[in-house]
Amino acid sequence: MKKFIISALGKDRPGIIAAVTQVLFEQDFNIQDVSQTILQTQFSSIIVVTGPDAVDPRSLCEILTAATRNLDMHFHVRELDPAGSGWATCACESFVITTRGPDRKGLVAQITAVLAAHNVNVTQLQAAFRGGDDPDHNVMIYEVDIPIDVDQPALDAALKAKGRDLNLEVNIQHKNIFEAINRI
Repeated sequence: MKKFIISALGKDRPGIIAAVTQVLFEQDFNIQDVSQTILQTQFSSIIVVTGPDAVDPRSLCEILTAATRNLDMHFHVRELDPAGSGWATCACESFVITTRGPDRKGLVAQITAVLAAHNVNVTQLQAAFRGGDDPDHNVMIYEVDIPIDVDQPALDAALKAKGRDLNLEVNIQHKNIFEAINRI
């Protein structure tokens, strides 16, 4: 079995997930992982699947495009190393970083530059920018993996300093603590 990652983009409407997953089922693919969201009016999904060895990324993309033509979807398919390798194998702990403050260009770029400089991997990013100076309307939530050998006080100090430069309130918490505090 081959492993593929599929990205799907298009204007949001009911039935997209049903159509895409039906095609995958009919082509003998098994879904291993899915991330899907709506950003403004746009549907976005990333799906990891395993399937027949005879299929290549181009043919899978063509099959998905043809089967969802009425939905005007755009697909990109890439074959993955079935063994998986890379960052996910690091000795890391999960944290949540939140920022609140006035919206302006470059906020994500500048915060993620601090994270990259400390070898921190962003695993999820959610941003709600509503414009203006009301900090309650502009929130970013970064889920990150921090290697256990990272100097966390130095990382925290760098994030707080960048937050001051950008007029952002920056908080960092272990993911378990964040989830316990924010549980409804």
